[in-house]
Amino acid sequence: MNVLVTGGAGFIGSNFVRHFLQTHPNDRVINLDLLTYAGNLDNLSDLSAHPRYQFVRGDITDASQVDPLAALASVTIHFAAESHVDRSITDAWPFVRTNVCGTDVLLAAARRHGHERFIHISTDEVYGSREAGYFDEASPLSPTSPYAASKAASDLLALSYYKTHGLPVVVTRCTNNYGPYQFPEKMIPLMILSAIDSQPLPVYGDGLYIRDWLFVHDHCTAIDRVLSAGRPGEIYNIGGQGNVTNLEVVRLILKWLDRPESLIRHVKDRPGHDRRYAVNPDKIGHELGWRPTVDFEAGLRTTLDWYRDNSGWWKNVASGEYRNRYEQVETIG
Repeated sequence: MNVLVTGGAGFIGSNFVRHFLQTHPNDRVINLDLLTYAGNLDNLSDLSAHPRYQFVRGDITDASQVDPLAALASVTIHFAAESHVDRSITDAWPFVRTNVCGTDVLLAAARRHGHERFIHISTDEVYGSREAGYFDEASPLSPTSPYAASKAASDLLALSYYKTHGLPVVVTRCTNNYGPYQFPEKMIPLMILSAIDSQPLPVYGDGLYIRDWLFVHDHCTAIDRVLSAGRPGEIYNIGGQGNVTNLEVVRLILKWLDRPESLIRHVKDRPGHDRRYAVNPDKIGHELGWRPTVDFEAGLRTTLDWYRDNSGWWKNVASGEYRNRYEQVETIG
């Protein structure tokens, strides 16, 4: 089986590519990534000579680049997305372009070439905030940020290709991921790296926003289960069942790094900040037998140790050195 993975040089995508090649010894991965600021070839440097792995630099919004790759594959797993909420508040257009227009290009190519599966990776943020209880797959969509709205739109577009054209689409909606190779603008790596350098840790508002954290390796195994056994036309919530406040996360990091809590800086809240995300992952558990295996504190400790042991990786990111090498990587088309 040839699998087209989009956004495979990003955080979740790179972890999935590595997982898939390790667990599917007879299958091949084509990784299509534009290498925007969050795409990093260092995330997969150990696979550069892998016989069943091919990297292609290209834009998912360009059908002339997508189509020849879709012709080589029988499955699409679609990670590529603009995903940082703060950036979407500043400028929504890149999110609409990539997350909506790019998804349509991929869906059309998968349909044209008769793909057996199209796994669309989405987010719990499409449901919006919930003070109590949990969202299930039938809950109405109520996105708050332009990022979440663009993902909700792409979810509906993907499902329409199943309903209208019979393309075997499956949508997954995951909670907040964390783990190795996450770009430092995201909360957990930002807090870890700030604490390592004894710099202030910026916390939005009162810090009591609640997130359900999912260790990235658990997310990869869930996607694998959906690929092999998920029902076309269905949505599967994927959660880590690790509901903690942002302040609790920050305090754990400071404690483990032996840094004082006086480094915490409460900063002005961002517009439309959702108070609590919480999904019910029972459907994927009952239907596909998937459960998270890494509890939050263990996963956070593993993540912290990874960043502490891989300073070369994040220093290259901080300096922009990782991007200098991209000039040697040609874009197709």
